[in-house]
Amino acid sequence: MGNPVVAIVGRPNVGKSTIFNRIVGERLAIVEDVPGVTRDRLYSRAEWLGHSFHLIDTGGIDFDDHDILLDPIRHQAELAIDEADVIIFVVDGTTGITDSDQEVARMLYRSKKPIVLAVNKIDNTQRLNDVFEFYSLGFGEPFAVSGAHAIGIGDMLDEVIKHFPEREEDEYDEDVIRVSVIGRPNVGKSSLVNALLGEERVIVSDIAGTTRDAIDTPFTFEEQDYVLIDTAGMRKRGKVYESTEKYSVMRALRAMERSDVVLVVLDGEEGIIEQDKKVAGYAHEAGRGVIIVVNKWDAVEKDEKTMNRFIADIREEFKYLSYAPIVFVSAKTKQRIQTILPKVSQVAEQHAMRIATPVLNDLIHEATTVTPPPTDKGRRLRVNYVTQVAVKPPTFVLFVNDRELMHFSYQRYLENKIREAFPFEGTPIRILVRNKSE
Repeated sequence: MGNPVVAIVGRPNVGKSTIFNRIVGERLAIVEDVPGVTRDRLYSRAEWLGHSFHLIDTGGIDFDDHDILLDPIRHQAELAIDEADVIIFVVDGTTGITDSDQEVARMLYRSKKPIVLAVNKIDNTQRLNDVFEFYSLGFGEPFAVSGAHAIGIGDMLDEVIKHFPEREEDEYDEDVIRVSVIGRPNVGKSSLVNALLGEERVIVSDIAGTTRDAIDTPFTFEEQDYVLIDTAGMRKRGKVYESTEKYSVMRALRAMERSDVVLVVLDGEEGIIEQDKKVAGYAHEAGRGVIIVVNKWDAVEKDEKTMNRFIADIREEFKYLSYAPIVFVSAKTKQRIQTILPKVSQVAEQHAMRIATPVLNDLIHEATTVTPPPTDKGRRLRVNYVTQVAVKPPTFVLFVNDRELMHFSYQRYLENKIREAFPFEGTPIRILVRNKSE
């Protein structure tokens, strides 16, 4: 299963975004002393005591204000609550319980989810008495916290991780290739899934879906077993997810975490838009194998240069996915659909490839000899040893004399040398730099 999801919920201006930033460790959310500034859900990965999870910051839920933007904010908050495994309900300890707090509480009762109540803005011990009235909300012990001063956040997170669902063992054999299909709404994800499963020589299993956050379809193609993890959302949760601009990012993230290869679907007719880049970014950050699938290619007016122009646009807009192969298909007409699964199998193999340590060291020694690292204040980086420590994605550790001397451009040079020597098509590479003594 994917990492758990934690949603931060509450009325406007109680400090949800400040707590979000404190947990994540970065100022990702807009923080202003104006109600309703966080107008949409914001997602990030976070970690506490070895537990990784996804964190959602939501817009404030206000039941009294008639601001035209508040209905969409409520809707987004409801989607976030629906996606979450655990909910942090944030209230303001300086104002006491308001009618809006009571309304949010009633919404959370209906969710049947574990609720951790955080009373924010308790900045000193004199304000601890302000916490007690919040027991009346009925969510057990309130946690006195200050997002601005990092007070009580650890105790609150200790309680949050107690409610995480137990991790399930992987239900599939190691040789089964798990594939997820992601993309913004209306690029043809479901049509692509149906086209893949309807392809000749594909044997579809009648095993029911195995998880609550995506529909799994095991099948066999040319004697290779696959599982297609459908993140489209429409088949299970209804059209609301597909019609919402941010339809179900959490489901896509969790599906990607369970995948070996991710198909990032673009609309060939409409071209690349900003949301495509956000969706593709999730795939890259997840460290999974990636194939870019340009769908609806049958509907594009073409000349002999059209495909090359589209490839150039993809390479320009998705520079971080320079390793990803590109296929042009039409789910509607089945054009080139047969090219996808062989490419998936190839990328999955590269994603799981391991290189022998002596071969790696020979390669890096040659690379550093041909192009020595630049000096920094008279000191030069020296790479003592390299080894591969993981696959899916391939992860390498470089032991050096001083990792502070490793410039990002030289690290990129070494990655390029690894890619030149070994066919890591479709998979990201992770390089970790460590001091020799570590």
